[in-house]
Amino acid sequence: MRIVFAITLALSISPATGETLIERGAYLANSVMACHGCHTPRGPQGFDFSRALSGGQTFDEPAFKVTGANITPDKETGIGNWTDAELKRFFVSGTRPNGTAVAPIMPTEFYTVLTARDLDALVAYLRSVPPVHREIPAPEYRTAAQPETPPYAGVQMTDAAMTDQISRGRYLLTIAHCLECHTPESPSAAHDFAASSGKGGRRIQGPWGEVVSANITAHPVSGLGQWSDDEIKRAVTQGIARDGRKLKPPMAYAAYATMTAQDLDAIVAFLRTLPPLE
Repeated sequence: MRIVFAITLALSISPATGETLIERGAYLANSVMACHGCHTPRGPQGFDFSRALSGGQTFDEPAFKVTGANITPDKETGIGNWTDAELKRFFVSGTRPNGTAVAPIMPTEFYTVLTARDLDALVAYLRSVPPVHREIPAPEYRTAAQPETPPYAGVQMTDAAMTDQISRGRYLLTIAHCLECHTPESPSAAHDFAASSGKGGRRIQGPWGEVVSANITAHPVSGLGQWSDDEIKRAVTQGIARDGRKLKPPMAYAAYATMTAQDLDAIVAFLRTLPPLE
């Protein structure tokens, strides 16, 4: 009976969109939230989708050294033994079933806004992907994590609020954790959300070299204030700046290119509301 109920829930269709929970979860994980960026291994040709979500990028920071976890349903090396409630709690708290906290590179504080249906959808989707048996190195924590409260996070969004374009854009920008990269860090690695949200300037190391994040506020010179809607969308989905420069990762351009036109419009509309910072 429990299995039948779980399958029925996963296949339930939203009357508003016509999509099942698994379809919604796939859209969120593969597009807006760009989960492959951290959780899928890379090969010479890019992501190795034959081992999708089985663990990926290693982050060697002053505060920790961690590798994106195996989030496939494998029972030994993945999340196959986690309950739905444990998965949902992890998304919004960063606490594993054994009580330990995940490194803050996993942006769970941004995921506190996830709607109840979107949490159900993410769980349904992760249950549906092929299990991959793949051990990931144990995390190494060097200093205590700095608790942070990003703007626009902390309160669960409702489906009703998503009908407003600005609210929808705020929600999408938050679960895409854009301000994690586009807000500068202090020497202690804490974000300056209070005074500098969206100002850019964070230096990010990776296989792509070093990248300095852009100013995404509405500032007319330093930010996006003079960019057209189409120029912003092209930067987000193709990695091409207003002046034609090719932008580098870790922006997940290929993932964002699969976002719906409605969601891209909402994100641009919300970006227009970010207070201009120089």
